[in-house]
Amino acid sequence: MDRIVDIATDGRHLSAYRGFLIVSEDRAEVGRIPLDDVAAVIVHAHGITWSTNLIVALAQRGVVMLLCGSNHAPVAVCLPLEGHHAQNSRMRAQWEAGKPLSKQLWRRIIIAKIRWQAAVLDANGISASAFDLLARRVGSGDPDNVEAQAARRYWPLLMGEGFRRDRDAEDINALLNYGYTILRSLCARAVVAAGLHPSIGVHHANRTNAFALADDLIEPFRPLVDALAVRLLARGVDTVTPEAKRAFAGLIALDLPGTTVAGAANRAAQSLARAFESGQAGDIILPSPPSTLELAGLDALLP
Repeated sequence: MDRIVDIATDGRHLSAYRGFLIVSEDRAEVGRIPLDDVAAVIVHAHGITWSTNLIVALAQRGVVMLLCGSNHAPVAVCLPLEGHHAQNSRMRAQWEAGKPLSKQLWRRIIIAKIRWQAAVLDANGISASAFDLLARRVGSGDPDNVEAQAARRYWPLLMGEGFRRDRDAEDINALLNYGYTILRSLCARAVVAAGLHPSIGVHHANRTNAFALADDLIEPFRPLVDALAVRLLARGVDTVTPEAKRAFAGLIALDLPGTTVAGAANRAAQSLARAFESGQAGDIILPSPPSTLELAGLDALLP
């Protein structure tokens, strides 16, 4: 089972020993996890040290290691150099993908995201009839920025009129940052496993962004984080507590139509690689919007 390992206590040391990730403090072991069960390691705390043997063992298993800032957003990443037997040809196809293909892929990603936003609103008893029309209006490359139009409707409906998305805020925005970090690491791992390079994006193209493609692929999944954050807030959890971290870590195993979140991310990345190779945007397989019953599974993750 894939697990997210979150290191949030200062002064810990991470190492590998006989197939386990070992967490120790003052030379005394405080925990261990089978390396084969780890999907990602996320480091938030200060004064953390680790062994080279651990980094090598994680890379050999395709595990992503993320270093986060004080706002719980990732600032650095360690990725394996090799992820797939056809990595060379897939990366070449990814690099050589023309603008028409990239624009068509982005169109499909944004349509999926808007439909997921509608599903989350519906599950919270909020009418989302306008979102179907918005999804139909997304053109190749989203030239009319329908994504932003949907966001301007979505956030006030879900979070209230006073909400503003701010990556540096310490309120529910910090919860969103942490949840997105979880899914970002999952998508980065899926991208590498598919033989693609995470910094070569379909739409995101910031030259300093090592996660550009992962940031493209995460878009349809973001509303899951939003939905869980709303549920946590209803329980009185408005900061990134250990309970909130456990809830978000559980997202990767949440059931979706015919698969899990982790399975859907892997399928999306593998199909995206095929789309680059074939030149056909229709080859990408993005997750279908979850039903209200499937979103109710989020309640099982709550503290």
